[in-house]
Amino acid sequence: MEWVLAEALLSQSRDPRVLLGALCRGEASAERVETLCFLLQRLEDEEARGGGRGAGALPEAAREVAAGYLVPLLRGLPGRPAGGSDPGPPARHRRRVLRAAGAALRSCARLAGGSQLAAALAVEALRDLLAGGPAPGAEAAVEVLAAVGPCLRPREDGPLLERVAQAALALALAADGDGGEAGPAEDAAALAAGRLLPALGQCGGAALRAVWDGLGAAGAPPGPGRVGPQLLVLSALAERLLPEPGADRDPRTREEGPDARRCWRFWRTVQAGLAQAQDALTRKRARYLLQRAVEVSAELGARCACGPQEGNGPSLFWWSEKKKDELLKFWENYILIMETLEGNQIHVIKPVLPKLNSLFEYAVSEENGNWLFHPSWHMCIYKRMFESENKILTKEGVLHFLELYETKVLPFSPEFSEFLIGPLMDALSESSLYSRSPGQLIGSGSPLGLKLQKFLVTYISLLPEEIKSSFLLKCIQKMSSRHWCAIPILFLSKALANVPRCKALGIEALLALRDVLQCTMITHQILLRGAAQCYLLQTAMNLVDVEKVSLSDISTFLMCLRQEESLGRGTSLWTELCDWLRVNENCFRRASDCSCVGLPETSSLNAYVKNLVQEYMKSPALETGENCFMPDWFEAKLVAMMVLLAVDVEGMKSQYSEKRRTQNVLRIFLDPLLESLMKLGTNAYMPLLKTDRCLQLLVKLLHTCMLKGSSTQDDEVFTLLQNFVMSTAESISEFILRRLTMNELSSVGWKRGNPIWRVISPLKNASIRHLQEMDHGKEPTLGTQVQRVISMAALATVCEATDRTPELQLGSLEAGPTERFLSALPLHHTLQKPHAEEESSLCEESSSSQGWGKIVAQYIHDQWVCLSFLLKKYHTLIPTSEGEVLEPILPAVQMPVRTLQAALEALTVLPSDQVLPVFHCMKILVPKLLTSSESLCVESFDMAWKIISALSNTQLIFWSNLKAFVQFVFDTKVLTTAAKIKGQAYFKIKEIMYKIIEMSAIKTGVFNTLISYCCKSWIVSASDVSQVSLSTAKNYSELVLEACIFGTVFRRDQRLIQDVQTYIENLGHDCAANTVIENTKREDHYVRICAVKFLCLLDGSNMSHKLFVEDLAIKLLDKDELVSKSRTRYYVNSQQHRVKNRIWQALLVIFPRFDQNFLNRIIDKIFHAGFINNQASIKYFIEWIIILILHKFPQFLPKFWDCFSYGEENLKTSICTFLSVLSHLDIITQNVPEKKPILKQAFIIVLQWCFSHNFSIRLYALVALKKIWSMCKTWHVEEFDALTSVIESSLSQVENMPGAGNAKKNWQRIQEHFFFETFHPLKDYCLETIFYILPRLSGLVEDEWIAIDKFTRFTDIPLDSGFQWYLSPTQLCERKPGDWAQQDIGSNSGEADDQSEWTDVQKKIIPWKNNVPDLDLELVFQDRVAKLGKSISRLIVVASLIDKPTNLGGLCRTCEVFGASALTVGSLQCTRDKQFQCLSVSAEQWLPLVEVRPPQLIDFLQQKKAEGYTVIGVEQTARSVDLTQYSFPERSLLLLGNEREGIPANLIQQLDVCVEIPQQGIIRSLNVHVSGALLIWEYTRQQLLKHGDTES
Repeated sequence: MEWVLAEALLSQSRDPRVLLGALCRGEASAERVETLCFLLQRLEDEEARGGGRGAGALPEAAREVAAGYLVPLLRGLPGRPAGGSDPGPPARHRRRVLRAAGAALRSCARLAGGSQLAAALAVEALRDLLAGGPAPGAEAAVEVLAAVGPCLRPREDGPLLERVAQAALALALAADGDGGEAGPAEDAAALAAGRLLPALGQCGGAALRAVWDGLGAAGAPPGPGRVGPQLLVLSALAERLLPEPGADRDPRTREEGPDARRCWRFWRTVQAGLAQAQDALTRKRARYLLQRAVEVSAELGARCACGPQEGNGPSLFWWSEKKKDELLKFWENYILIMETLEGNQIHVIKPVLPKLNSLFEYAVSEENGNWLFHPSWHMCIYKRMFESENKILTKEGVLHFLELYETKVLPFSPEFSEFLIGPLMDALSESSLYSRSPGQLIGSGSPLGLKLQKFLVTYISLLPEEIKSSFLLKCIQKMSSRHWCAIPILFLSKALANVPRCKALGIEALLALRDVLQCTMITHQILLRGAAQCYLLQTAMNLVDVEKVSLSDISTFLMCLRQEESLGRGTSLWTELCDWLRVNENCFRRASDCSCVGLPETSSLNAYVKNLVQEYMKSPALETGENCFMPDWFEAKLVAMMVLLAVDVEGMKSQYSEKRRTQNVLRIFLDPLLESLMKLGTNAYMPLLKTDRCLQLLVKLLHTCMLKGSSTQDDEVFTLLQNFVMSTAESISEFILRRLTMNELSSVGWKRGNPIWRVISPLKNASIRHLQEMDHGKEPTLGTQVQRVISMAALATVCEATDRTPELQLGSLEAGPTERFLSALPLHHTLQKPHAEEESSLCEESSSSQGWGKIVAQYIHDQWVCLSFLLKKYHTLIPTSEGEVLEPILPAVQMPVRTLQAALEALTVLPSDQVLPVFHCMKILVPKLLTSSESLCVESFDMAWKIISALSNTQLIFWSNLKAFVQFVFDTKVLTTAAKIKGQAYFKIKEIMYKIIEMSAIKTGVFNTLISYCCKSWIVSASDVSQVSLSTAKNYSELVLEACIFGTVFRRDQRLIQDVQTYIENLGHDCAANTVIENTKREDHYVRICAVKFLCLLDGSNMSHKLFVEDLAIKLLDKDELVSKSRTRYYVNSQQHRVKNRIWQALLVIFPRFDQNFLNRIIDKIFHAGFINNQASIKYFIEWIIILILHKFPQFLPKFWDCFSYGEENLKTSICTFLSVLSHLDIITQNVPEKKPILKQAFIIVLQWCFSHNFSIRLYALVALKKIWSMCKTWHVEEFDALTSVIESSLSQVENMPGAGNAKKNWQRIQEHFFFETFHPLKDYCLETIFYILPRLSGLVEDEWIAIDKFTRFTDIPLDSGFQWYLSPTQLCERKPGDWAQQDIGSNSGEADDQSEWTDVQKKIIPWKNNVPDLDLELVFQDRVAKLGKSISRLIVVASLIDKPTNLGGLCRTCEVFGASALTVGSLQCTRDKQFQCLSVSAEQWLPLVEVRPPQLIDFLQQKKAEGYTVIGVEQTARSVDLTQYSFPERSLLLLGNEREGIPANLIQQLDVCVEIPQQGIIRSLNVHVSGALLIWEYTRQQLLKHGDTES
């Protein structure tokens, strides 16, 4: 049509210059410039055919148009604002003008004759481009250069072409390659890459060489942010940078152009695009370049190779005609995998992964085992998988990579090792990858963790010795270079610990391991932290080359391990370390200053330790400045650990008859210390710093020896150490008395005859004297105040030691002077801030007030420690009210109200870590005062709870404070008194109880502390006075109820941590952390275990126990009813399902305590529960308890028969519950002497349900009938003889059902179901079945399975006398889960996975065809189709009448897939809707969206009609055409109606035709998106057929 218009214009005037002049005047609209372009192209066409008009004047006219109109026009065009991603109408107009002016300029250059005009324009545009002006100017300059570039002569204009090419390349490479929003600068860069460089590439020669050299000079392969621009340039020039088929026949042609296939930098850029690019378009360009290179190589057939940059190793790319088929197969599979990974969908990708195995088979030579393809290609695939947003895909990729060495041995490659250290370890840092596989038991270990261990062991074993050391060092340094979560660092450490022993690591690696150890300390989970430390130590012992490290290095490394978490004396790890030191003690790099004098058969270890002690004991320098303060404990800890290690190593070497040798070695080590300790009492001039260091070492020696991991009973070293210490006890005691400090008192044994006992009395007197001294009106000095603090600390320590050691307590309760003094201390009194002394000693700070708050807090804390001791000792003297004692001897004890008020004041002053002794005092005072001063006690509950709730995030002090809080608020006496008076305290206690339960949902283990303490206190009391105890407990039965149903649904990350902790615990003593770290039993399971074990101990014959159980049972049934009525969503393994499951488990546990009278009260509720729609596991429990009730009390059978009398519509499938009960009729009638009446009743009931219309009911009825009929035959029920043939034939027909349909399969499945085939309601009645076997078999999530060994491990509650009923004696535990109603899970699932390679796989359409995807890059929607080589249709879809975002999003996706030219919507705001985006999956980015509001539709439709479009309505009308009969014109506009109202009448009048979709159903309409999709596809199908016919 454009040519016709141009011809019509030319026919009106003989002189084309007049027309050109006319068009160059007036407003520069897009239409005017496009018309000018069409006219010039027509003139150019005539000129080419030799029939030009005004041949002489035309070149001059062309030059005038170019210089006088087009160039100024391009320069004057305004640019669009930066950051504007949606161009808008003005920008689209500008784009049209820019494009048309460029095309017109090219025609002018050709019409002008020669290349002078083109060269002049190019020089001018190049000057503008290099000037670095505003972006719109650069864009215009690029457009000019792209237009005139092809008109330049390759030889004559070579230098100019070279300069233009260099400038264009620099501009293109400067673009932002991160896929962000484009601005004007990015527009210019994209134009340079998409239009200018391909245009220059056509010139060949100098321009192409300049671009290629510029790309080669770009340096190393670009990073993720810069690879995009390079790939944009490469894909735009792909056809020029790769040789053309047939070019090898002409050597001259081959020399002119570069061959990118032979350049390593080209392939590195492609790989960077495949693996590192963040945006899909860049990755697509990389795949395009790879595909084109393979296609070109296959067409050429010539040999080609490109080695890596280093010059050694396998080629990055090679081709050989002999291997053509294998190479094509390799690259076809490779590109398929990379394309499939773009989908990010595991169900699509997993079938393709076997092809990755075949890539490795192709890549390794069978002859010599070398790499045929560079392994970096394989790494690109894994890197894409590792960096996927889909964590399931990442995990699949990591697992696939770790399985490589299970089936094949790959040759060594440095890039492979670098990949392990880099991307693989980055991927391994994600904790979620270590989750269990479906169906895997809790605590069985992470599949990925186990594969990682196997992989590392295999890979490192195969590494060359010269590489192994550097690889391990880099691996450990990578572990220390970032913050790792607990689980990844644990499994990495475990993998390294299992690497076979080798001398690979030196001092640098040891330092890196120390850094990793410090990283593990950030982990909050103590057990995981301790286990990681154990494995890291084992790694060091296995891999360190002892000749490269000294003992000093080793000891410093060992100090990074926490002895209370991992390296405890007596553990297997300690023994392993001692053995390692024994084997290597003479191999360590020796230090020059070690002395060996005095040691028998000296070794380097003994010499080092002796020297270590001697250096430690040397007198320090003058104590000035900061050296006067307490020394750091680090050095003492190090010396103590090394001493004990050396002694234990010596013990390993000694025979049993040489025990004296160990004693001698220990004596030699400790001689300097013992000598100094002996002088403490007599040498008053010994430096204080030295005395402190001596005592520090003594304490650390004792603590290290007495760690939890060691048993001190038969420990020879501990006995020797204790004897040595006792020999110095008198000297130490005299020194302590002199310094008024007793901090280390508790570390030594206590006997009345020892010297320490003799020093206690004068110590107490001296402390009291210091505390009684008055300041006589003077301001206290720092020295006197510190002396008082130390005196109070000494008294507190004496009180604590006396309390722990009964031997020290006097038999008489008569109050002595110490007790009177402590009791009379003013409790509200705090230490006054000291006055700074003018002449302070060298050891005193100039600022005496620094840290004074901590000192005061410690003073108050110690005061309450003493008071707690007094209250505990004289608790019998505490009155229950204030006014009973007129002249108190012990005021603090005999005036409890005042003391409790002071305790409340202390809680407001003390920091949270110092409140423990106040809680201890409250525990003694509150039970005494609850009756007389209830409001004060309630206030103490409130204050204490506020402290506890504020501490919930403080790990170190929270648990001890919580335990003390629970002990005083939930003390048995407090609970009893509160329940008796039913006042404020009673309700406050219950309020706190529920708050604790609520906190447990966030902080695991809080409820455990409460329920464990209460149950233990009730049991202890029950052994004495059971009536009183459990009658009190009945008032708090809600606590046991909540414990029975407790358990939160954890987040995935919390569940993962629990799984890994269970895995570590299951390792037992093999992991030293289990020995050292006490199992806190803070798992949620232990709450229910505690409650269940408590209930098991109750005696049904005891009235208080019986009443408690009955009250609990009623509350459990009420809770079940409440949960059933809840509106929350009820699905398998939901919280609602779990709670109901726990309720019925608890009811089964306490069932033996039910008698007939109580069951009369609750039997209706139990039967009613059978009618409720429940999950399978709950149905089994309800059926089980009904069977047990009917077995024990057959009197309830009439009520049971009544359950079958409801109407079938009301029963529905719940009748299956009662039919299941009947299938165990033999158990029910076991204790009934006359069975025939019961059999008759059961037979009549079951027979009628065998004819139910519901298939499931019939199956259950047939199972029950089969059981009842066998019993009838056994008991010879004559009344049914007449039915024998009918019943027998019916059952036989069911058993021998013909065919293999679902009916027969379901009959077999229900008979094989565990509840009917294996389960025995009486023999299987045990805790293991209730809490482990049945939940497992009924499909409950593993979180609900409680293994029976957890019941035995939980020792807070003792085992009951019937412990044997914990375990199941039947074969039920061997059954596998499965329900007859479910399909056979996994019957076919394994078949596909076992295939070595799938025969066919999903492959998404990649619409690039064979052309360059960005050859003519445009930045407006209309031209984006060219980016991906999409076919351009002339279909416009109008959806302006549609309201719902989901329909619009689906239509957008459909239009983009089938290549519609545009989609109109009522408002472009709809694209921001999340529902739209969810359905469109980014299609709006690749499809032109036009905003046409409904009132504007008539004008829009008329405009499109004028442009030649046929307007087609999708509507059922009187004249509508059947879709199957309609032929779509190429220019079609599809108008879709509103979801509810369709197309309005006024718009129907604007339609050219209405098309309707033929229907066969009853419903008269389809969803508007579906209707639109059908018509869009029919249009596309017809156009494809037309084009196919045309091409053929």
